[in-house]
Amino acid sequence: MSFKAFAAATALAVFGFGAAEAKELRLSHQWSTGDVRHKVAEMIANDVAAANVDLEIKIFPSQSLFKAREQYNPLSRGQVDMIVYPLSYSGGQRPEYNLTLMPGLVKNHDHAARLNESPFMAEIEKIMAEDDIMVLVHGYLAGGFASTGECITRPEHVKGLTTRAAGKSFEQMLAAAGASISSMASSEVYNAMQTGVLQAVNTSSSSFASFRLQEQVKCYTPAGDVALWFMYQPVMMTKSTFEGLSAEQQAALTAAAEKAQAWYLEQAKSEDAASVEVFKAAGVTIANMSQDDFNAWLAVAKDSAYKAFTDEVPNGQALLDMALAVE
Repeated sequence: MSFKAFAAATALAVFGFGAAEAKELRLSHQWSTGDVRHKVAEMIANDVAAANVDLEIKIFPSQSLFKAREQYNPLSRGQVDMIVYPLSYSGGQRPEYNLTLMPGLVKNHDHAARLNESPFMAEIEKIMAEDDIMVLVHGYLAGGFASTGECITRPEHVKGLTTRAAGKSFEQMLAAAGASISSMASSEVYNAMQTGVLQAVNTSSSSFASFRLQEQVKCYTPAGDVALWFMYQPVMMTKSTFEGLSAEQQAALTAAAEKAQAWYLEQAKSEDAASVEVFKAAGVTIANMSQDDFNAWLAVAKDSAYKAFTDEVPNGQALLDMALAVE
């Protein structure tokens, strides 16, 4: 069931509109206050506050409440109420989530929006529900490569480099191309590049800019007409916490989430071009990936990440087919 349908059904089930009980929700994320994902959270908080339903959302940015990769279980346990979170971070716990950061699976931002409303995403949401988690705001962000040395557009360009990717599937693809993998949150990349631990990174356009990576790299391969990297990064909430809100509070949160989701999509589209300008201004070389480059990466991905996913994940082939069926 989609979030909208779930919210409507829940509101009907508890249709006694009495005075709302005042409640504070805590929202955690890993990014700076200038990042688009913080702004999405801020938009929800502001709109809920303006609705005057005795509901306040307090935001904890920059890993101030939980470490970047350690937010899913606290959300599931109700130790935090909401998070903005790259879902593939929890791919070790729920391997199906690795499909939300699969090389070449998402073609562009509008295709990502269609995936968000597809039977594929409904299956992902069913798995979340088993952990008492629901989606408030769907969102994919595109990304690219950056390097402290030569430009990266093709698989052979990462050979011998220590590289960071955000999820298992990209790590498998990069390893198959000859890279050494160093796993870390995007918030840790700056220091790793500064100290020479890391020579290359694969992350979102938004993270490239918000973590000031233009200060550490020589070449940037952005998401342009061709983008290999799309990562699902939704706003999620503890399901039982949502169910415990009054009907008025649920309605206010639902309305705020719908508005934020539409804005998130438009911002995701503009973040790619904006990041290029940041890197250009810093004197970083810009290298664009061609369709031929993309096809070379996809061939590596299909032999590594795609194959590993369908081999390792029960019902993985069916889930992959559902995603690939979205036009």
